Amino acid sequence: MKISDAYLIVTSPGRNFVTLKIVTESGTYGLGDATLNGRELSVVAYLQEHVLPALIGRDASRIEDIWQYFYRGAYWRRGPVTMAAISAVDVALWDIKAKAAGMPLYQLLGGKSRERVMAYAHCTGKDIDSCLEQVGKHIEQGYRAVRVQAGIPGIKTIYGVAKREGDRYEPADAELPAEHVWSTEKYLNHVPKLFAAVRERFGDDIHVLHDVHHRLTPIEAARLGKEVEPYHLFWLEDCVPAENQQSFKLIRQHTTTPLAVGEVFNSIHDYRELIESQLIDYIRTPISHGGGITHLRRIADLASLYHIRTGFHGPTDLSPVCLGAAVHFDTWVPNFGIQEHMPYAAETEEVFSHDYRFEDGHFVVGEKPGHGVDIDEEKAKQYPYKRASLPVNRLEDGTLWHW
Repeated sequence: MKISDAYLIVTSPGRNFVTLKIVTESGTYGLGDATLNGRELSVVAYLQEHVLPALIGRDASRIEDIWQYFYRGAYWRRGPVTMAAISAVDVALWDIKAKAAGMPLYQLLGGKSRERVMAYAHCTGKDIDSCLEQVGKHIEQGYRAVRVQAGIPGIKTIYGVAKREGDRYEPADAELPAEHVWSTEKYLNHVPKLFAAVRERFGDDIHVLHDVHHRLTPIEAARLGKEVEPYHLFWLEDCVPAENQQSFKLIRQHTTTPLAVGEVFNSIHDYRELIESQLIDYIRTPISHGGGITHLRRIADLASLYHIRTGFHGPTDLSPVCLGAAVHFDTWVPNFGIQEHMPYAAETEEVFSHDYRFEDGHFVVGEKPGHGVDIDEEKAKQYPYKRASLPVNRLEDGTLWHW
């Protein structure tokens, strides 16, 4: 199965996506997601200049060797751009191998560990009442798990909450980064009230999640985790910046609230200390940022030894190619926890076809050979790339803070 061609499709049906297509001499092709939100063209350049020329003529069936070639063979290893590029190649090759075998990807990985994949929805609101309204709507749609984010009195714009209903909370189509303002004190004093209101209104039968988005110091995160224990969250996500992994040791000493981290991680080395010291409960790295299926299997296997489960990042800044591969991985991986879900724009669904299904708060894997996601290249051309930027964050005194 020699690779005869490899090229990129950059399109913006609702938001920017970078899709890698690898074609073999037999005509079998595979797709990988190379999207890196707000830095899309950096990955495009890395792939076009350094990766794609070295793919031509290689045996597409030698997935492990190709992975090692682009990871170990590069002097400058790891990092989000490199690993997004490797991820795209890896997922495309797994797609090809599964198609050649005539089986859905989950079968090639080892078969089903479950019949359906629990997903969590994003419920936001400018205040607690409007957030509760969204929770109610999603429960009616069948979700059993919801991530709740609400506006904070005195903070004009906050992560996870759109200015207008129906808008994205990430103004990623802005040419230059928007600037938000943050107050830790106002946040810590208000957000536990949100969880209390959710439990009072909806009881204990739904899973409640929350994303702090790296905003707190370790002792502040410990305070929050301790204060929300009565509301038994499914997880508290990214409560501190994770560069200093010892931060989680301090948090763990003070609270039993489960901790999730890894959305911005891209290798097993980012996780090793956290996993081996049992400082976290869920790994969040998506397949398209963590070295693809080949590398995420290693991370998930290491995590399973320490009772840590998967909870892959999965909003709409990752294309349906990534989500399709994730649903297959989720269906197979023994230590699955949950899958993030945000519905795609109608334009995205027009460009990307898929055979996974979403019903009653769960994903159900498809049975087509490969990961079951394809792209309409002609329709993709109708949505040209738009330069995009994620926001930045400042404290009320103007100090640059974590976004």
